[in-house]
Amino acid sequence: MVRRLAIPIGKEQGATLVVWLVALGITAVFLWLLSNVIWQGGQAVNGTFLTQAPAKAGLEGGIAPILVSTGLVLGVCMGVSLPLGLGTAVFLSEFNPQRSHRVIRLSLDILAGVPSIVFGLFGNAFFSKVLDLGFSILSGGLTLACMVLPILIRSIQVGLVNVPREYRQAAAALGLSRLGTLKTLILPAALPGIAVGVLLGIGRAIAETAALIFTSGYVDRMPTSLLDSGRVLSIHIFDLAMNIPGGEQNAYGTALVLVILLILINTLVSWLAERFRQSKLQIL
Repeated sequence: MVRRLAIPIGKEQGATLVVWLVALGITAVFLWLLSNVIWQGGQAVNGTFLTQAPAKAGLEGGIAPILVSTGLVLGVCMGVSLPLGLGTAVFLSEFNPQRSHRVIRLSLDILAGVPSIVFGLFGNAFFSKVLDLGFSILSGGLTLACMVLPILIRSIQVGLVNVPREYRQAAAALGLSRLGTLKTLILPAALPGIAVGVLLGIGRAIAETAALIFTSGYVDRMPTSLLDSGRVLSIHIFDLAMNIPGGEQNAYGTALVLVILLILINTLVSWLAERFRQSKLQIL
């Protein structure tokens, strides 16, 4: 009996050790990358870096117009994709028959694997030319919305499916309608999963480069409307690092700002989702 138990225990310990080593390796790589960005970028970021416009091809000045353009592109992207993604995820998890569910799921998986440059070519052909939006913030935001929709839908759908069945049974026993159950019980309970989808969508959108080169453009001036061309942070980093001799320092500074923005957005969305979920469940 003891000998039979020794083998699985040894395997379990070995698997645990491998998992810990992989986790430590990933953490070490992340910390090394983060420390490198902080060390290099901290030398470029100063009091005027966030408030001035770029000068001399980005070698001097700051990134104020780039920050505004990034915020506008991200706002258009999430403003379009979040309602569509949430509605589609609710339909798939609560109302959709299983036969068509498989077809839609396969389509979403295929879309999620499409390279971003293909979305960029589609956005350039459809939004920029067919809809005559040109190289604009609106065209870039709509293209990013198409990119992040599969991620949003699948993540939110997983959050909705993982809500315990007992919630739905209890609501039905109390006489709540399907829509009322969804609004007052299912969605609040699924908010952490919805927040994960939002964070994944923001993470992909805010760091995207290839798709936006074909749609939002390179212009680094302060935008005055959604129809103006605008350069986002990721394109600014690419341009400084690859096309501007001596631009590596400001590229690191821009990368540091991008990392800080991602951390702040992740923290804020997670906190708001948890607070809202707790407040809704307390009311119930």
